[in-house]
Amino acid sequence: MKFESKQLFLSRKFKYMVQEELRLDQEELSKNRGKDLAYSWVSTSRFLFYCQIAIYAALILGGCYTMYQHKYKGKPNVEVPTNTQWNPTYK
Repeated sequence: MKFESKQLFLSRKFKYMVQEELRLDQEELSKNRGKDLAYSWVSTSRFLFYCQIAIYAALILGGCYTMYQHKYKGKPNVEVPTNTQWNPTYK
């Protein structure tokens, strides 16, 4: 008899703890629902728009930097053999 009452007490306590945890989870969900991307389409679309702008800006800046690194450094001073010129001169 004593064992059964202890089991009953523990099962009720466990049930109460589970219900309390579910209630706290529901309160937390309802409190953060406006901030969550899954529940607020306006903030989701705004977030995705700003992500697209940031990625586009990063690609543009990266491309500009790469072009700056590989820029044309001017006319090189190349020695052309005299026998391959327009008017070749031979020895």
